[in-house]
Amino acid sequence: MNDDFHRIRRLPPYVFAHIDPIKAKARANGVDVIDLGMGNPDMPTPQHIVDKLKETVNDPRTHRYSSSKGIPGLRKAQASYYGRRFGVKLNPDTQIVATLGSKEGFANMASAITAPGDVVMVPNPTYPIHSFGFIMSGGVVRSMPADPNEDFMRSLDRAVRHSIPKPIALVLNYPANPTAYTATLDFYKEVVAYCRANSIFILSDLAYSEIYFDGEVPPSVLEVPGAIDITVEFTSMSKTYSMPGWRVGFAVGNERLIAALARVKSYLDYGAFTPIQVAAAAALNGDDSVISEVRQIYQNRRDVMVESFARSGWNLPSPKATMFVWSPIPDQYAHLGSLEFAKLLIQETGVAVAPGVGFGEYGDQYVRLALVENEQRIRQAARNIKKFLAGSPSLGNVVPLPVAK
Repeated sequence: MNDDFHRIRRLPPYVFAHIDPIKAKARANGVDVIDLGMGNPDMPTPQHIVDKLKETVNDPRTHRYSSSKGIPGLRKAQASYYGRRFGVKLNPDTQIVATLGSKEGFANMASAITAPGDVVMVPNPTYPIHSFGFIMSGGVVRSMPADPNEDFMRSLDRAVRHSIPKPIALVLNYPANPTAYTATLDFYKEVVAYCRANSIFILSDLAYSEIYFDGEVPPSVLEVPGAIDITVEFTSMSKTYSMPGWRVGFAVGNERLIAALARVKSYLDYGAFTPIQVAAAAALNGDDSVISEVRQIYQNRRDVMVESFARSGWNLPSPKATMFVWSPIPDQYAHLGSLEFAKLLIQETGVAVAPGVGFGEYGDQYVRLALVENEQRIRQAARNIKKFLAGSPSLGNVVPLPVAK
C-alpha cells in the first residue's frame, strides 16, 4: 500500500518540527529556554471577556450546535468594528463570516475558489498558510516580493503577463508576518486598480491591524473605493485581544467570495462554541482601551529587544507593527542558513527563534523573533546572545572542515 498521500506529498515538514525537539531536549537537560520562536501571545485574555464567557456558558441553550458562519451578534459586532476603525460599511448578513481563526478562514477560502492548476500570487517570505492553503487545494503559487515598494507593481504586472493560466488571486499581508512590512493606502489604491482591471481577486490578511507602533495606523485595503468588488479581508482576535486559543477570526468583503466560503464551511463545521462567540462579540463591542494596553506592551518589548540586542552585538531592525522582529542572521553565521543557525542558537544560548526558511526560500538569510516574553526575559536573551557572539562557541551539528597542513 502506498503510504504517500497526494496532498501530504505537497507539504514539506513544518519548520517548527525541526526546532521543537531541540527545545524539548534542552529543557530536559535543565536549560531555561527563552522561546522567541512561535508567535503565541503570552498575555491573559482581558477579564471582562472571560467573565462574559463564564456567564454565557451557564446557559444550557448555548451548549447546542452553533452557526458555521457565526452568530448574528458576532457578525454585527465585526461590522461595527470595521465602521469605527476603517470607515468601511459592511452587511453582516452577506459580507461577513466568522471563522475559527483567520488561518482556518484563509485555508477554506483557498479551497472554495481554487481549481487544479489555478495560479495564485503570494508574497515570499510569508505566513505558510498563504501558500499552502492553495497548494493543498491543487493550485500553483507564483512568488511575489514581500516588501510593498516600487518593485511590487512591476513584479505584479510581470506575473500577470507571463503566467499561464492568468492568476486568479493576489495575497496581501500588511502588517506582514514574518517581515513586519507595512503598506500605505496609496499602495492599496494602486494594487486595487490593477487587480480590478485584470479581474484578479485580492485576499488580504490583516491579522495584525491593531499591533502597530509609534502612531502609524495600518489601513485596510477595503478603504479603497471599489475594493470590495474583488476583495476579502481576514482578521483575527488572537493578537488584538490576547485570545489565541479561543480561535475566533473573520472573513469580510465581497459577497460572492464570502458566500463561497460560507458554503464550504457549512459542510465542515458548526462554528465556534456559542459562549466563545458571545464573549468575542462583547470584546468587539467593549472598551478599546484593552487594545491600547496590549499594543503598548508589545511596543515596550520591541524597544527593549532592539536596544538590548544592539548592546549584545546583534543589530535588529525596529518593526513598525506586528509582534515580530525580522532580522538578518549575524554576518559570521550567515553561511549556515536560518535553520542551522536557529538550532545552534538554542544549543549555545537557550534562545529559540523561528528560521526564516519556514516562511519561504527567500527568508533563509533571516530569523523571526517574537515579542512573546516579558522585558526581563528579553534582556536575559540578549545577555546570553552577547556571550555567544563574543566567544567561540562550538558549531553544534555543523562539522568543521579539516585544517590543511
